[in-house]
Amino acid sequence: MTNNKGTVYLIGAGPGDPGLLTVRGLECIRQADVIVYDRLAGPRLLEQRRPDAQCIFVGKKPDRHTLSQEEINQLLVDKALQGHTVARLKGGDPFLFGRGGEEAEELARHGIPFEIIPGVTSAIAVPAYAGIPVTHRDFTSTLAIITGNEDPTKENSNIQWSKIATGVGTLIFLMGMGNLPGITQKLTEHGRDPATPVALIRWGTRPEQKTLVGRLDNISQMALDQGFKNPAIIIVGEVVQLRDKLSWFENKPLFGKRILVTRSREQASSLSQAIYNLGGEPVEFPTIAIAPPEDSAPLENALARLPEYNWIIFTSVNGVNYFFDALRRLNSDIRNLKGLKICAIGPQTGKALQKMALQTAYIPTEYRAEAIVEGLKDQIAPGDRVLLPRADIARKILPEALSRLDARVDEVTAYRTVLGNGNAEVIRNMLAEDAIDLITFTSSSTVRNFITLLGTVSPGQLVKNAKVACIGPITAATARELGLPVHIEADTYTINGLLQAILNIQ
Repeated sequence: MTNNKGTVYLIGAGPGDPGLLTVRGLECIRQADVIVYDRLAGPRLLEQRRPDAQCIFVGKKPDRHTLSQEEINQLLVDKALQGHTVARLKGGDPFLFGRGGEEAEELARHGIPFEIIPGVTSAIAVPAYAGIPVTHRDFTSTLAIITGNEDPTKENSNIQWSKIATGVGTLIFLMGMGNLPGITQKLTEHGRDPATPVALIRWGTRPEQKTLVGRLDNISQMALDQGFKNPAIIIVGEVVQLRDKLSWFENKPLFGKRILVTRSREQASSLSQAIYNLGGEPVEFPTIAIAPPEDSAPLENALARLPEYNWIIFTSVNGVNYFFDALRRLNSDIRNLKGLKICAIGPQTGKALQKMALQTAYIPTEYRAEAIVEGLKDQIAPGDRVLLPRADIARKILPEALSRLDARVDEVTAYRTVLGNGNAEVIRNMLAEDAIDLITFTSSSTVRNFITLLGTVSPGQLVKNAKVACIGPITAATARELGLPVHIEADTYTINGLLQAILNIQ
């Protein structure tokens, strides 16, 4: 008999930083038909899903539940019985106050295959991101993780306050901000020193992370004064003293910054990774996509006549990639490039050529078309033939200037820059809620398509509280023409130059 039931993966999504997801968890997300996720499961994890995967939000807030736990259990059962592979994303670890045990029990009762994917728990990771080790040989070797949801004033408590108050060195309370006054009172009533250090850590491991340090006898009032709310953890113990020495995440140069990356999905990774490494959170909004030319004949004809050219000028990494893709497609021989001089607009384009074992004759020190012309004016002889494989919407200044040098220029479309498929509604909402700190533009087309996708007649108003960073003067000029303010303009027109310009104003 064939079993048509799907499998449910109960996945610990970690505390918020998408880099803390396990490799196994990522594999399951990528293969899932349906993803059922919580409020604390990082939104960037959903970017790893299949394009056709169904996403269902079942998040809970203290004052509002999207679905009850029983309804969530039934949802998992129903989707699995329909034959779907289900990824159930739960913040932290599914078996640590995550009610994963209840969901697994319900699946087992219906005979549905399931797998538990442990996650990095906030009880350990969040203090670590705040510079607080939960154990330390100079302070304590004992640790207790306690639910903060239980009302400390109820008569029949499941928490043995008299034992944990003085019997355990480090106490971690999860989801306990609403009961903070009662928790601190219970601990001091049962013998814990009122001067014991306490840290509250909100939205740990995320750009919004905020840490408040006090003592048992004053932390509740401090939290009230500063409006400190869930989601947060409470850590009690002498290890909190190490925060001043060991704080690392909050000291990163881009900590707390959520930065919009508008490059194509294929190109975004290098900038996004650099932002992440510097402590920021990249939000990818691909405003452009790279596509083959609608008519490949001009490029293919040029490739068939490569020995006739004196120069090839590449103005982007995309141009290099699509040029050589076409060369392979035609089963052409790279030896046809013998004798040609090659120019690259910048170091990244030069590196792409080096991967093909090709050396460049010229890379300008200023990475734009005007600098190419200036540098080649004494190298290109009248009558030289120049092949210019590039984007369909590239500026005309380069071929026009080369023609004025009496060069014979064949400008061919190697690739097209088309409108990207970023989720405009999500970005509009984030901008409206001031959830984006910085917007990066790496070309004029990313600016134009950003405006097109958002569909606004008042771009400046939309981004009024976000800074705009441009990779160079051409991109910056386009942004200003379209009504966007420009706060940062890179002096070196590369991704590293853009990042350095951003860091210079932090």
